Amino acid sequence: MTRYPRDMIGYGAQAPAAAWPGGARIAVQIVLNYEEGSENNILHGDAASEAFLSEITGAQPWPGQRHWNMESLYDYGARAGFWRLHRLLGDLPITVFGVASALARSPDQVRAMQGAGWEIASHGLKWVEHKDMSAEQERAQIHEAIRLHTEVTGSAPRGWYTGRCSMNTVDLAAEAGDFAYISDSYADDLPYWARAGGKDQLIVPYTMDCNDMRFAIQAGFTNGDQFESYLRDSFDMLYAEGQAGAPRMLSIGLHCRIAGRPGRAMALKRALDHMQGHEGVWFATREQIADHWAQAHPPVPRARPSTMDKVRFVAEFGGVFEHSPWIAEGAHDLELGPAHDTATGVHSALARVFRSASEERRLGVLTAHPDLAGKLAAAGQLTAESTAEQAGAGLDLLTDDERDSFTQLNDAYTARFGFPFIIAVRDHTKASIMAAFQQRLANSRDAEFAEACRQVERIAEVRLIEKLGA
Repeated sequence: MTRYPRDMIGYGAQAPAAAWPGGARIAVQIVLNYEEGSENNILHGDAASEAFLSEITGAQPWPGQRHWNMESLYDYGARAGFWRLHRLLGDLPITVFGVASALARSPDQVRAMQGAGWEIASHGLKWVEHKDMSAEQERAQIHEAIRLHTEVTGSAPRGWYTGRCSMNTVDLAAEAGDFAYISDSYADDLPYWARAGGKDQLIVPYTMDCNDMRFAIQAGFTNGDQFESYLRDSFDMLYAEGQAGAPRMLSIGLHCRIAGRPGRAMALKRALDHMQGHEGVWFATREQIADHWAQAHPPVPRARPSTMDKVRFVAEFGGVFEHSPWIAEGAHDLELGPAHDTATGVHSALARVFRSASEERRLGVLTAHPDLAGKLAAAGQLTAESTAEQAGAGLDLLTDDERDSFTQLNDAYTARFGFPFIIAVRDHTKASIMAAFQQRLANSRDAEFAEACRQVERIAEVRLIEKLGA
Protein backbone atom coordinates (compact mmCIF):
# COMPACT_ATOMS: atom_id res chain seq x y z
CA MET A 1 0.00 0.00 0.00
CA THR A 2 1.48 3.31 -1.09
CA ARG A 3 0.62 6.30 1.03
CA TYR A 4 1.81 9.90 0.76
CA PRO A 5 1.94 11.44 4.23
CA ARG A 6 2.12 15.15 3.41
CA ASP A 7 -1.11 17.15 3.76
CA MET A 8 -1.25 19.21 0.57
CA ILE A 9 -4.88 20.30 0.94
CA GLY A 10 -5.33 21.73 4.45
CA TYR A 11 -8.46 23.84 4.64
CA GLY A 12 -8.69 24.09 0.86
CA ALA A 13 -10.62 26.92 -0.74
CA GLN A 14 -12.93 27.42 2.25
CA ALA A 15 -11.06 27.96 5.51
CA PRO A 16 -13.09 28.06 8.73
CA ALA A 17 -14.13 31.42 10.12
CA ALA A 18 -11.52 32.10 12.78
CA ALA A 19 -14.01 33.99 14.99
CA TRP A 20 -11.20 35.84 16.76
CA PRO A 21 -12.27 37.48 20.04
CA GLY A 22 -14.09 40.78 19.65
CA GLY A 23 -14.64 40.13 15.96
CA ALA A 24 -10.99 40.94 15.22
CA ARG A 25 -10.03 40.97 11.55
CA ILE A 26 -6.55 39.64 12.21
CA ALA A 27 -4.58 38.00 14.99
CA VAL A 28 -1.00 39.24 15.28
CA GLN A 29 1.34 36.90 17.10
CA ILE A 30 4.90 37.95 17.93
CA VAL A 31 7.51 35.38 18.89
CA LEU A 32 10.77 36.32 20.58
CA ASN A 33 13.25 33.48 20.29
CA TYR A 34 15.56 33.25 23.30
CA GLU A 35 18.47 31.04 22.22
CA GLU A 36 21.54 32.82 23.55
CA GLY A 37 23.60 30.46 25.69
CA SER A 38 22.14 27.30 24.14
CA GLU A 39 23.81 27.37 20.73
CA ASN A 40 26.53 24.97 19.60
CA ASN A 41 29.60 25.59 21.74
CA ILE A 42 32.27 23.29 23.14
CA LEU A 43 31.44 24.90 26.51
CA HIS A 44 28.04 23.21 26.16
CA GLY A 45 29.51 19.82 25.32
CA ASP A 46 29.19 20.24 21.57
CA ALA A 47 31.80 19.20 19.03
CA ALA A 48 32.15 22.60 17.36
CA SER A 49 31.13 26.25 17.45
CA GLU A 50 27.81 27.60 16.17
CA ALA A 51 27.52 28.51 12.48
CA PHE A 52 23.86 29.41 12.07
CA LEU A 53 21.85 32.62 12.25
CA SER A 54 24.30 35.35 13.10
CA GLU A 55 25.85 38.42 11.51
CA ILE A 56 28.58 36.19 10.05
CA THR A 57 26.83 35.05 6.88
CA GLY A 58 28.24 31.77 5.65
CA ALA A 59 30.00 30.99 8.93
CA GLN A 60 31.42 27.49 9.33
CA PRO A 61 31.62 25.46 12.56
CA TRP A 62 35.05 25.34 14.18
CA PRO A 63 35.54 21.74 15.38
CA GLY A 64 36.95 21.56 18.88
CA GLN A 65 37.31 25.34 19.21
CA ARG A 66 35.41 28.25 20.66
CA HIS A 67 34.55 31.01 18.19
CA TRP A 68 35.01 34.33 19.96
CA ASN A 69 33.25 36.46 17.36
CA MET A 70 30.29 34.11 17.17
CA GLU A 71 30.00 33.91 20.95
CA SER A 72 30.06 37.68 21.34
CA LEU A 73 27.33 38.10 18.67
CA TYR A 74 25.13 35.74 20.66
CA ASP A 75 26.11 37.46 23.89
CA TYR A 76 24.81 40.73 22.42
CA GLY A 77 21.37 39.19 22.18
CA ALA A 78 21.28 38.41 25.88
CA ARG A 79 23.13 41.49 27.13
CA ALA A 80 21.59 44.24 24.97
CA GLY A 81 19.18 43.00 22.32
CA PHE A 82 16.80 41.32 24.74
CA TRP A 83 16.44 44.42 26.88
CA ARG A 84 15.84 46.69 23.89
CA LEU A 85 13.09 44.41 22.62
CA HIS A 86 11.71 44.03 26.13
CA ARG A 87 11.29 47.81 26.34
CA LEU A 88 9.79 47.95 22.84
CA LEU A 89 7.40 45.01 23.22
CA GLY A 90 6.75 45.05 26.95
CA ASP A 91 3.09 46.12 26.68
CA LEU A 92 2.21 43.53 24.05
CA PRO A 93 1.30 39.85 24.61
CA ILE A 94 4.42 38.04 23.43
CA THR A 95 5.33 34.38 23.17
CA VAL A 96 8.93 33.54 23.97
CA PHE A 97 10.37 30.46 22.33
CA GLY A 98 12.80 29.79 25.15
CA VAL A 99 15.49 27.15 24.84
CA ALA A 100 15.60 25.51 28.25
CA SER A 101 19.39 25.65 28.67
CA ALA A 102 19.42 29.30 27.56
CA LEU A 103 16.70 30.18 30.07
CA ALA A 104 18.66 28.45 32.82
CA ARG A 105 21.64 30.72 32.04
CA SER A 106 19.55 33.92 32.02
CA PRO A 107 17.59 34.32 35.28
CA ASP A 108 17.23 38.10 34.95
CA GLN A 109 15.75 37.81 31.49
CA VAL A 110 13.35 35.08 32.61
CA ARG A 111 12.15 37.28 35.46
CA ALA A 112 11.62 40.15 33.00
CA MET A 113 9.63 37.91 30.66
CA GLN A 114 7.42 36.80 33.49
CA GLY A 115 7.08 40.34 34.82
CA ALA A 116 5.78 41.43 31.41
CA GLY A 117 3.24 38.61 31.41
CA TRP A 118 4.80 36.96 28.38
CA GLU A 119 4.14 33.32 27.58
CA ILE A 120 7.29 31.21 27.71
CA ALA A 121 7.00 28.22 25.40
CA SER A 122 9.66 25.56 25.02
CA HIS A 123 12.20 25.83 22.22
CA GLY A 124 13.81 22.54 23.14
CA LEU A 125 16.75 21.69 25.37
CA LYS A 126 19.52 23.06 23.15
CA TRP A 127 19.43 25.15 20.00
CA VAL A 128 21.02 22.53 17.77
CA GLU A 129 20.11 20.35 14.81
CA HIS A 130 17.96 17.32 15.53
CA LYS A 131 17.77 15.77 12.04
CA ASP A 132 20.53 13.24 12.72
CA MET A 133 19.37 12.25 16.21
CA SER A 134 17.74 8.89 16.76
CA ALA A 135 14.14 9.00 17.95
CA GLU A 136 15.34 7.81 21.37
CA GLN A 137 17.89 10.63 21.65
CA GLU A 138 15.39 13.28 20.61
CA ARG A 139 12.71 11.90 22.91
CA ALA A 140 15.14 12.10 25.83
CA GLN A 141 16.02 15.70 24.94
CA ILE A 142 12.34 16.69 24.80
CA HIS A 143 11.66 15.20 28.21
CA GLU A 144 14.72 16.92 29.67
CA ALA A 145 13.72 20.22 28.07
CA ILE A 146 10.30 20.03 29.72
CA ARG A 147 11.85 19.13 33.07
CA LEU A 148 14.43 21.93 32.96
CA HIS A 149 11.92 24.49 31.66
CA THR A 150 9.60 23.67 34.56
CA GLU A 151 12.47 23.92 37.03
CA VAL A 152 13.64 27.30 35.71
CA THR A 153 10.29 29.03 35.10
CA GLY A 154 8.15 27.38 37.76
CA SER A 155 5.63 25.84 35.35
CA ALA A 156 5.59 23.39 32.45
CA PRO A 157 5.43 24.85 28.94
CA ARG A 158 2.10 24.70 27.13
CA GLY A 159 3.66 25.32 23.73
CA TRP A 160 6.48 23.64 21.84
CA TYR A 161 8.77 24.64 18.97
CA THR A 162 12.00 22.82 18.18
CA GLY A 163 12.83 24.75 15.02
CA ARG A 164 15.86 22.79 13.87
CA CYS A 165 13.75 19.67 13.94
CA SER A 166 13.71 16.13 12.57
CA MET A 167 10.97 14.20 10.82
CA ASN A 168 10.11 12.71 14.25
CA THR A 169 9.83 15.97 16.17
CA VAL A 170 6.10 16.68 16.02
CA ASP A 171 5.13 13.11 16.90
CA LEU A 172 7.64 12.94 19.73
CA ALA A 173 6.60 16.31 21.18
CA ALA A 174 2.90 15.43 20.99
CA GLU A 175 3.64 12.12 22.67
CA ALA A 176 5.86 13.60 25.38
CA GLY A 177 3.95 16.65 26.56
CA ASP A 178 0.41 17.82 27.16
CA PHE A 179 0.93 20.76 24.82
CA ALA A 180 -1.84 23.16 23.92
CA TYR A 181 -0.01 23.60 20.63
CA ILE A 182 3.08 22.68 18.65
CA SER A 183 4.56 25.21 16.22
CA ASP A 184 6.94 23.10 14.14
CA SER A 185 5.08 23.88 10.92
CA TYR A 186 4.95 26.69 8.38
CA ALA A 187 2.03 25.22 6.46
CA ASP A 188 -0.85 27.64 7.02
CA ASP A 189 -2.09 31.07 8.10
CA LEU A 190 -4.41 29.47 10.66
CA PRO A 191 -4.07 26.86 13.39
CA TYR A 192 -5.03 23.34 12.40
CA TRP A 193 -5.42 19.90 13.95
CA ALA A 194 -3.12 17.03 13.03
CA ARG A 195 -2.81 13.44 14.12
CA ALA A 196 0.48 13.27 15.98
CA GLY A 197 1.73 11.15 18.83
CA GLY A 198 -1.42 9.05 18.62
CA LYS A 199 -3.81 11.95 19.26
CA ASP A 200 -5.33 15.09 17.80
CA GLN A 201 -2.66 17.75 18.27
CA LEU A 202 -3.24 21.43 17.59
CA ILE A 203 -0.62 23.00 15.34
CA VAL A 204 -0.15 26.77 15.48
CA PRO A 205 2.11 27.41 12.47
CA TYR A 206 5.16 29.65 12.68
CA THR A 207 6.89 31.76 10.04
CA MET A 208 10.17 31.97 8.19
CA ASP A 209 9.24 34.90 5.96
CA CYS A 210 8.06 37.47 8.52
CA ASN A 211 11.16 36.63 10.46
CA ASP A 212 14.27 38.64 11.24
CA MET A 213 16.33 35.54 10.44
CA ARG A 214 16.25 36.86 6.87
CA PHE A 215 18.87 39.41 7.92
CA ALA A 216 21.25 36.49 8.48
CA ILE A 217 20.84 34.60 5.23
CA GLN A 218 21.86 35.26 1.66
CA ALA A 219 19.22 37.02 -0.45
CA GLY A 220 17.47 38.12 2.74
CA PHE A 221 16.84 41.54 4.26
CA THR A 222 19.77 43.92 4.15
CA ASN A 223 18.24 46.92 5.90
CA GLY A 224 15.43 47.79 8.26
CA ASP A 225 13.23 49.32 5.56
CA GLN A 226 12.94 45.96 3.82
CA PHE A 227 11.94 44.26 7.06
CA GLU A 228 9.39 46.95 7.87
CA SER A 229 7.96 46.92 4.36
CA TYR A 230 7.56 43.16 4.34
CA LEU A 231 5.85 43.11 7.73
CA ARG A 232 3.50 45.92 6.68
CA ASP A 233 2.62 44.27 3.38
CA SER A 234 1.96 40.94 5.10
CA PHE A 235 -0.24 42.65 7.67
CA ASP A 236 -2.14 44.66 5.05
CA MET A 237 -2.86 41.58 2.94
CA LEU A 238 -4.14 39.54 5.86
CA TYR A 239 -6.06 42.50 7.27
CA ALA A 240 -7.83 42.94 3.93
CA GLU A 241 -8.73 39.26 3.90
CA GLY A 242 -10.11 39.68 7.41
CA GLN A 243 -12.23 42.61 6.26
CA ALA A 244 -13.57 40.36 3.51
CA GLY A 245 -14.69 37.84 6.11
CA ALA A 246 -11.70 35.48 6.23
CA PRO A 247 -9.62 36.44 9.30
CA ARG A 248 -6.13 34.97 9.47
CA MET A 249 -3.11 35.00 11.76
CA LEU A 250 0.12 36.93 11.18
CA SER A 251 3.17 35.41 12.86
CA ILE A 252 6.29 37.51 13.37
CA GLY A 253 9.56 35.88 14.39
CA LEU A 254 12.27 37.81 16.24
CA HIS A 255 15.66 36.99 17.72
CA CYS A 256 17.34 39.01 20.45
CA ARG A 257 20.71 39.14 18.67
CA ILE A 258 19.14 40.14 15.32
CA ALA A 259 16.03 42.31 15.78
CA GLY A 260 17.59 43.60 19.00
CA ARG A 261 20.10 45.62 16.98
CA PRO A 262 19.13 49.34 16.97
CA GLY A 263 18.48 49.77 13.23
CA ARG A 264 16.29 46.70 13.04
CA ALA A 265 14.45 47.46 16.27
CA MET A 266 13.46 50.87 14.87
CA ALA A 267 12.09 49.22 11.71
CA LEU A 268 10.13 46.80 13.88
CA LYS A 269 8.73 49.71 15.89
CA ARG A 270 7.47 51.45 12.74
CA ALA A 271 5.81 48.25 11.53
CA LEU A 272 4.11 47.71 14.89
CA ASP A 273 2.94 51.33 14.99
CA HIS A 274 1.31 50.72 11.61
CA MET A 275 -0.47 47.63 12.88
CA GLN A 276 -1.59 49.26 16.11
CA GLY A 277 -3.10 52.09 14.09
CA HIS A 278 -5.79 49.75 12.75
CA GLU A 279 -9.04 48.70 14.41
CA GLY A 280 -9.89 45.05 14.93
CA VAL A 281 -6.36 43.79 15.55
CA TRP A 282 -5.96 41.11 18.19
CA PHE A 283 -2.41 40.91 19.53
CA ALA A 284 -2.18 37.57 21.30
CA THR A 285 0.20 34.94 22.59
CA ARG A 286 0.28 31.56 20.92
CA GLU A 287 -1.23 30.09 24.05
CA GLN A 288 -4.21 32.46 23.77
CA ILE A 289 -4.66 31.61 20.09
CA ALA A 290 -4.43 27.89 20.82
CA ASP A 291 -6.97 28.07 23.64
CA HIS A 292 -9.36 30.06 21.45
CA TRP A 293 -9.01 27.62 18.58
CA ALA A 294 -9.51 24.57 20.76
CA GLN A 295 -12.74 26.06 22.08
CA ALA A 296 -14.08 27.53 18.82
CA HIS A 297 -12.82 24.81 16.48
CA PRO A 298 -12.34 21.53 18.36
CA PRO A 299 -11.17 18.51 16.37
CA VAL A 300 -13.98 16.77 14.52
CA PRO A 301 -13.74 13.02 13.93
CA ARG A 302 -14.08 12.26 10.23
CA ALA A 303 -13.54 9.46 7.80
CA ARG A 304 -10.01 9.27 6.43
CA PRO A 305 -10.20 7.17 3.28
CA SER A 306 -6.42 7.21 2.78
CA THR A 307 -5.98 5.29 6.06
CA MET A 308 -8.60 2.61 5.34
CA ASP A 309 -7.57 -0.93 4.52
CA LYS A 310 -8.71 -2.25 1.16
CA VAL A 311 -11.69 -4.20 2.48
CA ARG A 312 -13.18 -1.15 4.18
CA PHE A 313 -12.27 1.19 1.32
CA VAL A 314 -14.07 -1.01 -1.20
CA ALA A 315 -17.02 -1.44 1.15
CA GLU A 316 -17.31 2.34 1.44
CA PHE A 317 -16.67 3.33 -2.18
CA GLY A 318 -17.14 0.20 -4.29
CA GLY A 319 -20.64 1.28 -5.32
CA VAL A 320 -19.82 4.86 -6.22
CA PHE A 321 -19.31 3.73 -9.81
CA GLU A 322 -22.38 1.58 -10.41
CA HIS A 323 -21.72 -2.13 -9.72
CA SER A 324 -17.99 -1.65 -10.36
CA PRO A 325 -16.01 -2.39 -7.17
CA TRP A 326 -12.87 -3.00 -9.27
CA ILE A 327 -12.54 0.78 -9.58
CA ALA A 328 -12.33 1.22 -5.81
CA GLU A 329 -9.89 -1.68 -5.60
CA GLY A 330 -7.62 0.01 -8.13
CA ALA A 331 -7.96 3.41 -6.44
CA HIS A 332 -6.87 1.95 -3.11
CA ASP A 333 -3.61 0.83 -4.73
CA LEU A 334 -2.76 4.39 -5.84
CA GLU A 335 -0.57 6.81 -3.89
CA LEU A 336 -3.23 8.14 -1.52
CA GLY A 337 -2.74 10.68 1.25
CA PRO A 338 -4.55 13.41 3.19
CA ALA A 339 -5.46 15.14 -0.08
CA HIS A 340 -7.64 12.11 -0.83
CA ASP A 341 -9.61 12.31 2.42
CA THR A 342 -12.28 14.49 0.81
CA ALA A 343 -15.00 13.89 -1.75
CA THR A 344 -12.84 15.56 -4.39
CA GLY A 345 -9.82 13.49 -3.41
CA VAL A 346 -11.59 10.12 -3.46
CA HIS A 347 -13.28 11.08 -6.73
CA SER A 348 -9.91 11.91 -8.26
CA ALA A 349 -8.52 8.49 -7.33
CA LEU A 350 -11.59 6.60 -8.57
CA ALA A 351 -11.77 8.62 -11.79
CA ARG A 352 -8.10 7.95 -12.56
CA VAL A 353 -8.73 4.20 -12.48
CA PHE A 354 -11.87 4.55 -14.59
CA ARG A 355 -10.18 6.79 -17.18
CA SER A 356 -7.14 4.57 -17.58
CA ALA A 357 -9.22 1.41 -18.01
CA SER A 358 -9.78 -0.16 -21.42
CA GLU A 359 -12.79 0.88 -23.46
CA GLU A 360 -14.26 -2.55 -22.82
CA ARG A 361 -14.09 -2.12 -19.04
CA ARG A 362 -15.51 1.39 -19.21
CA LEU A 363 -18.32 0.08 -21.40
CA GLY A 364 -19.01 -2.44 -18.66
CA VAL A 365 -19.46 0.44 -16.21
CA LEU A 366 -21.87 2.16 -18.60
CA THR A 367 -23.95 -0.96 -19.13
CA ALA A 368 -24.10 -1.49 -15.35
CA HIS A 369 -26.23 1.64 -15.11
CA PRO A 370 -30.00 1.16 -15.22
CA ASP A 371 -32.37 2.78 -17.69
CA LEU A 372 -33.94 5.98 -16.45
CA ALA A 373 -37.44 5.23 -15.16
CA GLY A 374 -37.08 1.74 -16.63
CA LYS A 375 -38.16 -1.75 -15.64
CA LEU A 376 -35.69 -2.09 -12.78
CA ALA A 377 -37.00 1.09 -11.21
CA ALA A 378 -40.56 -0.11 -11.56
CA ALA A 379 -39.60 -3.41 -9.95
CA GLY A 380 -37.69 -1.71 -7.10
CA GLN A 381 -34.42 -3.36 -8.11
CA LEU A 382 -32.18 -0.29 -8.39
CA THR A 383 -29.27 0.37 -6.05
CA ALA A 384 -30.13 2.65 -3.16
CA GLU A 385 -28.10 5.42 -4.78
CA SER A 386 -29.87 5.16 -8.13
CA THR A 387 -33.27 4.96 -6.45
CA ALA A 388 -32.64 8.16 -4.50
CA GLU A 389 -31.21 9.96 -7.54
CA GLN A 390 -34.09 9.12 -9.84
CA ALA A 391 -36.60 9.99 -7.15
CA GLY A 392 -34.86 13.32 -6.57
CA ALA A 393 -35.53 14.25 -10.21
CA GLY A 394 -39.17 13.17 -9.99
CA LEU A 395 -38.66 10.09 -12.16
CA ASP A 396 -40.58 7.97 -9.66
CA LEU A 397 -43.71 10.05 -10.22
CA LEU A 398 -44.15 9.91 -14.00
CA THR A 399 -47.48 10.04 -15.78
CA ASP A 400 -48.33 7.18 -18.10
CA ASP A 401 -47.46 9.35 -21.10
CA GLU A 402 -44.13 10.36 -19.59
CA ARG A 403 -43.28 6.75 -18.80
CA ASP A 404 -44.09 5.74 -22.37
CA SER A 405 -41.84 8.54 -23.68
CA PHE A 406 -38.95 7.44 -21.50
CA THR A 407 -39.39 3.83 -22.58
CA GLN A 408 -39.30 4.77 -26.25
CA LEU A 409 -36.25 7.00 -25.77
CA ASN A 410 -34.44 4.33 -23.74
CA ASP A 411 -35.07 1.73 -26.43
CA ALA A 412 -33.95 4.04 -29.24
CA TYR A 413 -30.83 5.15 -27.36
CA THR A 414 -29.71 1.65 -26.40
CA ALA A 415 -30.29 0.38 -29.90
CA ARG A 416 -28.17 3.19 -31.33
CA PHE A 417 -25.27 3.22 -28.86
CA GLY A 418 -25.22 -0.16 -27.11
CA PHE A 419 -25.43 1.23 -23.57
CA PRO A 420 -28.14 2.97 -21.55
CA PHE A 421 -28.68 6.72 -21.48
CA ILE A 422 -26.73 8.08 -18.49
CA ILE A 423 -27.10 11.53 -17.00
CA ALA A 424 -26.36 13.00 -13.57
CA VAL A 425 -30.00 13.51 -12.65
CA ARG A 426 -29.08 15.54 -9.54
CA ASP A 427 -28.05 18.33 -11.92
CA HIS A 428 -31.36 18.29 -13.82
CA THR A 429 -35.11 18.49 -13.75
CA LYS A 430 -37.44 16.05 -15.43
CA ALA A 431 -37.86 18.44 -18.34
CA SER A 432 -34.13 19.06 -18.85
CA ILE A 433 -33.44 15.31 -18.70
CA MET A 434 -35.98 14.75 -21.47
CA ALA A 435 -34.43 17.55 -23.56
CA ALA A 436 -30.90 16.14 -23.10
CA PHE A 437 -32.16 12.69 -24.01
CA GLN A 438 -33.52 13.89 -27.36
CA GLN A 439 -30.47 16.06 -28.11
CA ARG A 440 -27.87 13.37 -27.38
CA LEU A 441 -29.57 10.83 -29.62
CA ALA A 442 -28.11 12.80 -32.53
CA ASN A 443 -24.49 12.36 -31.34
CA SER A 444 -21.96 10.05 -32.95
CA ARG A 445 -21.18 6.87 -31.06
CA ASP A 446 -17.70 8.11 -30.05
CA ALA A 447 -19.00 11.47 -28.87
CA GLU A 448 -21.79 9.84 -26.89
CA PHE A 449 -19.46 7.29 -25.33
CA ALA A 450 -17.25 10.16 -24.10
CA GLU A 451 -20.29 12.07 -22.82
CA ALA A 452 -21.65 9.02 -21.02
CA CYS A 453 -18.28 8.54 -19.32
CA ARG A 454 -18.31 12.18 -18.19
CA GLN A 455 -21.79 11.70 -16.78
CA VAL A 456 -20.70 8.55 -14.93
CA GLU A 457 -17.87 10.52 -13.32
CA ARG A 458 -20.26 13.33 -12.37
CA ILE A 459 -22.68 10.84 -10.79
CA ALA A 460 -19.78 9.44 -8.77
CA GLU A 461 -18.79 12.94 -7.69
CA VAL A 462 -22.31 13.76 -6.50
CA ARG A 463 -22.51 10.50 -4.57
CA LEU A 464 -19.20 11.20 -2.84
CA ILE A 465 -20.24 14.73 -1.88
CA GLU A 466 -23.39 13.30 -0.32
CA LYS A 467 -21.32 10.69 1.49
CA LEU A 468 -18.33 12.78 2.66
CA GLY A 469 -19.50 16.39 2.39
CA ALA A 470 -18.45 19.07 -0.06
